[in-house]
Amino acid sequence: MYAPFALVDGFQRRIDYLRVSVTDRCDLRCFYCLPADFKDFDLPAQWLGHAEMARLVGIFTRLGVRKVRLTGGEPLTRGGLADLARELAALPGLADLSLSTNGTRLARHAAALRAAGVQRLNVSLDTLDAAAYARVTGRDCLADVLHGLEAARAAGFAPIKLNAVVPAGTSIAGLERLLAYAVERQFILRLIEPMPVGDTGRQTRGMDLSRLGARLAARHGLVPLLQAPGAGPARYWSADGRLATLGVITPMSRHFCAACNRVRLGADGTLYPCLGDEASVPLGALLRRGASDAELASAIVAAVAGKPEKHDFNARPERIVRFMAQTGG
Repeated sequence: MYAPFALVDGFQRRIDYLRVSVTDRCDLRCFYCLPADFKDFDLPAQWLGHAEMARLVGIFTRLGVRKVRLTGGEPLTRGGLADLARELAALPGLADLSLSTNGTRLARHAAALRAAGVQRLNVSLDTLDAAAYARVTGRDCLADVLHGLEAARAAGFAPIKLNAVVPAGTSIAGLERLLAYAVERQFILRLIEPMPVGDTGRQTRGMDLSRLGARLAARHGLVPLLQAPGAGPARYWSADGRLATLGVITPMSRHFCAACNRVRLGADGTLYPCLGDEASVPLGALLRRGASDAELASAIVAAVAGKPEKHDFNARPERIVRFMAQTGG
């Protein structure tokens, strides 16, 4: 047993949220995330097994982590994900288990994930135009994603968040269409500024979404939502003053580092205290060398203590050489 709320960094931020990548592989090639010909993935033998992941996540929860999100790459490309989710959902102290997915395989897995204890979904969806979707992702599979969203609704996931990365030059009319789709189905649309993570991220210019979000909200009669859902980085607007409808995530134009409450675990067990920093701790390697739970917990506490105050994306965009899929969402 470890001290609860032991994960406090040097800037007095309590770290209670862990994002766990189950694979660095993805079945899409979004131009802002991975090069179309990228092949430098980890070998499956380098990924943590489900029991290893559950062991590490269990240590995090004993240290005070209350929220876990399963990510990738695309997590649904890895077999047995519902079994892993069921094991994690049973961990004492874990209050929230969620999943980020591109939705291409969601239709066949939504019901099993819900039954296993996954409570919330974030689904990547940048456009409702099939040709534009194929240009962004490298695949003509928008219909699969929309089918998956309907399956998720039928399985009882609510609310479902749609995450749309918004590069410079994005069609405003396309975003309006996405917002109307979200409103009709009671999804939450979140617009996200691209970040300079890896070569693809650095080559993708963004726009100031603080301003764009406010304009879209005003055009649709939305009002700022003071009590935002969860403790995430998004700022929200609402149609009724209670439920979120539109949100913006602005790591570039208006960063939210002062309120950061999260760390990331790569598929090979590498711990990344900050998305915008190259520092990491090889927890997976330590585990496989026979480290005890107490030793792993000490390594986690030390890593969190050294978490940077903020990212340097604006001042030093060249700093992060790994791709987003390698970090874990």
